[in-house]
Amino acid sequence: MGICGWIILGGLAGWVASMIAGNNSRQGLIGNIIVGIVGSFIGGAVFNHFGGVGVTGLNLYSFGVATVGAVILLFIKKLLFGKA
Repeated sequence: MGICGWIILGGLAGWVASMIAGNNSRQGLIGNIIVGIVGSFIGGAVFNHFGGVGVTGLNLYSFGVATVGAVILLFIKKLLFGKA
């Protein structure tokens, strides 16, 4: 998957994850993209650990993996830094 695919997948996954975590208004576009891309790696590691497959390309399954990872990242961030 190319850089454009990572940006699109990261932006969408980060946006959905920020709505789930309740901090959508504070994150912005660049924040959503970064959270989504990092979340893709986290989600891939989690899914691989439990016998699944990580991000496979620009598809619905990969979007789900990236979103799960981004939600995990945002909840860890909230635990470490609070609501700030």
